[in-house]
Amino acid sequence: MRILIIKLSAIGDVVHSLPVLSALKRLYPDSRIHWLVEETAAGLLQDHPLLDRVLVCPRKNWIRGLKQGRISVLREFRDFYRMMRAEPYDLILDLQNLFKSAFWVAVARSPRKIGFSSTKELAYLPLNEKIGPEDFSLHAVDRYMEFVRYLGDYGEPLRFSVPVTPIHVARADQLLKEVGLKERKVVAVNPMALWPTKLWTPQSFSELADRLAKELGLGVVFTGGAQDWDSVEEIIARVSPSPVNFCGRMNLLELAALFSQCALVISTDTGPMHLAAAMGTPVVALFGPTAPDRTGPYGPGHVVVRTAIPCSPCFKKKCADPRCMYEITPDLVFHTVEKRLELFS
Repeated sequence: MRILIIKLSAIGDVVHSLPVLSALKRLYPDSRIHWLVEETAAGLLQDHPLLDRVLVCPRKNWIRGLKQGRISVLREFRDFYRMMRAEPYDLILDLQNLFKSAFWVAVARSPRKIGFSSTKELAYLPLNEKIGPEDFSLHAVDRYMEFVRYLGDYGEPLRFSVPVTPIHVARADQLLKEVGLKERKVVAVNPMALWPTKLWTPQSFSELADRLAKELGLGVVFTGGAQDWDSVEEIIARVSPSPVNFCGRMNLLELAALFSQCALVISTDTGPMHLAAAMGTPVVALFGPTAPDRTGPYGPGHVVVRTAIPCSPCFKKKCADPRCMYEITPDLVFHTVEKRLELFS
């Protein structure tokens, strides 16, 4: 059986979808599984032992190219389109449920194109099998597993399959050794997020990092992408001695390996938070405009810190007064971390 999973973005959503891959391989052990994904999250899937092929859709690069007037983008799109048409599949699962995924569902060839019946942007139109309305009272992981339950009993507990290898672990070890933290208890802090409303204040992160180091004797490392370097430098400039800035120094699987060696991860609601949870590392997650029952850290041992603001969750990316995040105090987060570390020590 040839299966195509379509989950294009983002990092956290692809992490949430990994249990579907594991369950499909148990349900159809002789299947050949391909995954269509965009560039940002592709690093989670490249060389995955359960995948026979990763199809990387450079959608954002195409958009940038068109804005820059690059005619070559049209040829690149044509070649990708032809590739998607070339191989027939026995089964296509659209886990994205948006127009950008529905387009490729329509392009790819299969007698079975499965998705939710109630979707945004008319994404149900190319489907020929619908599994019922998407139940947003469920966590995203459990929503995606509805696809596998529709297909049959996969017979084993839900399992994340983050393809971390000894090479990724060695890289994380090397980075910790370089900064003298290999033999220390380390807490990772992932402070950034794409939505401005999900951000905590730099001052709050600085105060928290200072107390974690001085009062609990922890090694503190900050993580993020290369684009986050300056913002994290602003945070750690207020702390003495300065925590470690690992932004941009590792790929996604090396980051997963680093998280697996941490005692705890503190994060806003963003992709690396879900990656840490998938690795089984306890997470203290800061939530404001989004709903932790839908997209909080999945599994036992995690804690969500949030305020009781009546308008939360609002799911807004912009807000003139994001009190839901700003009223989370460093003291509250510090004591939450302290209790978690005591529990797991």
